[in-house]
Amino acid sequence: MSADHIVKKNAWVYAAIIAVLIIISVAYWQLSAKPSEEEEQQKVLDDSISPMENQALFVQILRIRNRELMDRMLSYGSGWKDVPSFYYTITVDDESGSAKGNVGDTGVYTTWDTMGYESTMTFDVDEEREYSRVSISIIEEQPAGLFGSRVEEVEREKISLTYDYRTGRWSGDDYFMDTDGMGHFLGTNYEVWFHIYQADYDHDGIPYWMEKNILGTDPAVDDSKLDPDKDGIPTDWEWWYGYDPFTYNDHENLDPDIDGIENIEEYQMRKYFANPFQQDIYIETDGMEKKGIIDLPHVFYKESQQMIIERFARHGINVYIDDGWKDGPVNGGGELLPHQKNLDDVLGKQLLAFYTHHFADERKGIFRYVVVGSREDGGGFITPVSYNNFDSVYVSNDFNSVMTRLAFTPRELRVMLAKAILHELGHSIGLMPVTFPGIDIMNRKVVDRYPSMPDEDYEGYWNNYYSIMNYQYIYNKPYFFSDETHTYLFDYSDGSNGPPYDQNDWEHVYLPTFQVDVISYEEPSDGNFEDFEIVNDYPGVVVKGWEFDENLTERHAAKLSHLALISNAEVDIQVFVKREASDDEYNLRVYAKPNVEPVFAVYSLVAEGRVDADNTIEFYSQQNLIDAAKNMIK
Repeated sequence: MSADHIVKKNAWVYAAIIAVLIIISVAYWQLSAKPSEEEEQQKVLDDSISPMENQALFVQILRIRNRELMDRMLSYGSGWKDVPSFYYTITVDDESGSAKGNVGDTGVYTTWDTMGYESTMTFDVDEEREYSRVSISIIEEQPAGLFGSRVEEVEREKISLTYDYRTGRWSGDDYFMDTDGMGHFLGTNYEVWFHIYQADYDHDGIPYWMEKNILGTDPAVDDSKLDPDKDGIPTDWEWWYGYDPFTYNDHENLDPDIDGIENIEEYQMRKYFANPFQQDIYIETDGMEKKGIIDLPHVFYKESQQMIIERFARHGINVYIDDGWKDGPVNGGGELLPHQKNLDDVLGKQLLAFYTHHFADERKGIFRYVVVGSREDGGGFITPVSYNNFDSVYVSNDFNSVMTRLAFTPRELRVMLAKAILHELGHSIGLMPVTFPGIDIMNRKVVDRYPSMPDEDYEGYWNNYYSIMNYQYIYNKPYFFSDETHTYLFDYSDGSNGPPYDQNDWEHVYLPTFQVDVISYEEPSDGNFEDFEIVNDYPGVVVKGWEFDENLTERHAAKLSHLALISNAEVDIQVFVKREASDDEYNLRVYAKPNVEPVFAVYSLVAEGRVDADNTIEFYSQQNLIDAAKNMIK
């Protein structure tokens, strides 16, 4: 090798060494100049409210329901015919708007329930405003003066809120994780469903501040179309209900409110007020063609529907009834089925044809199915059409029903139909004859349900179990045979008569009953309830890859019970862990089973989280992230 080659080679070597030293020096300077973790967070946080959009607030009124009809229906007189007239007003800071004269024909609703008539008001607000005061009032027009010659406007309900433009949430009379669901206000006189949101560049409903500082998503990209953790539910829904949109959740099985409607189904029903933290009952109802021009209409009367909705509302359960929703699915509610004069609950399961062809497939497992038709005995029944799930109800409304229930006026027809359906729905929420002898008990002279039971005990249940599940309260009694309270008893028992002949039905309610196999089969040969064979083969929680952790369960069960969002019963908790979980997935699951015995219940998945080597349990908390970010900005 020549001297020139050696010199050139060394020159390249020296140049490479110098270049490496320069890179190392620059890297060292950058490292030494790197801000602390706190400074890095401070630098990343962006406290802008609305840099990409003119700031505005939208207030949607989704539904308003007057709560008085049930009480009027259960009282003598014609007060149930006096439909209320009302409108709403909205105030945001110093600006106000009224529905009167501005929504529909008049802006004044003359109805008990505005389901299906939504409306919105828009309010321009100052740029970078942090909070707004919001109030929603329901104003009722009431007759006043001599013979009702003038109209008096009375505020019957008011909702006062403070809207936070950073988080998109509000506080006050309604708030996230309150007892009746955010965006749902159960007032004294009116029940209101509403939504509030702000101007948003990408129209996903997630405020700019939340996207930049909490979620780390792009405020220019619509997150209602993205599902980064691929769990079947997009980012915007998971954000709204406080789930981590970047960690897979088992939404197919998660059911924190234990109503039998899992999160994936709650998401599917979001348009119809479904809330994963608020117990819901969904009903699809069909009627039946009349036999002739003098036959009664076989339909679920609106007044009867409102009675059932209100009865459950007073116990914190929302009931939604599709009797012909405008945009329901094919084979949705409100159909008139071909006339059949007598369907049976045991022999032949004739309701199967209606269930198969008129009950939307995508609703099975979410909705109960109620058919109002005709029956020779004027009665009704609930039956398991598929497997042993009690989700299908058939109730008659015809002249046989009039005679059987002694319902001779329009009001009594509606009351007795509501009572019959409330009774059958009771079976779908766990109140079965095999759990308490008073349920489905009848006058022994008519049908002997318990042949071996002593007369004293039989009469004890018959006379002391004040529940719509006791058959005598389904039927009307002329006022001179019974006091009004028991003539129009329209409720499950509160247990006030005490054991052994009375029970608090509400403490035994288990909403998922309609989708869980009942522990006894009704065979054609069964002549009475004593013939039923009760078999409970429930194996408990069976989930591949997950193990029951007895230690964690014993240590934390009491503290974790609040994750089951029910109020009528205490719960048993079981904690499961996944030993082979990766760092980016949850390795802990919490299951809960309500203590509603002797009603049969199973464990529901109510929460997912993480547990570390020291057995410390942690759950994702969006609120903690928000609080930390706000404190950092301060």
